[in-house]
Amino acid sequence: MDKAEIEAVVRRELQRIAPEADIEALDPNGDVREELDIDSMDLLRFVTALDAELGVSVPESDYRRIATVRGCTDYLAEKLAQRAA
Repeated sequence: MDKAEIEAVVRRELQRIAPEADIEALDPNGDVREELDIDSMDLLRFVTALDAELGVSVPESDYRRIATVRGCTDYLAEKLAQRAA
């Protein structure tokens, strides 16, 4: 799975969390929680959805690494590459 496909999954799951938001307009480097005005429960639902969709668990200690669309995409790509190795 390449980064474009991973980013598509990230954006799709964010759209499910915040259906009223224009996900395509998100700043790739902006803080997702601030831009979408989501709370910690929404973030947990997002992390759970990523695990279900991609099979990547994100420990709470790594939440800062998934705070942006770009950071989340890079983090997931790294984890998927490690798993494939």
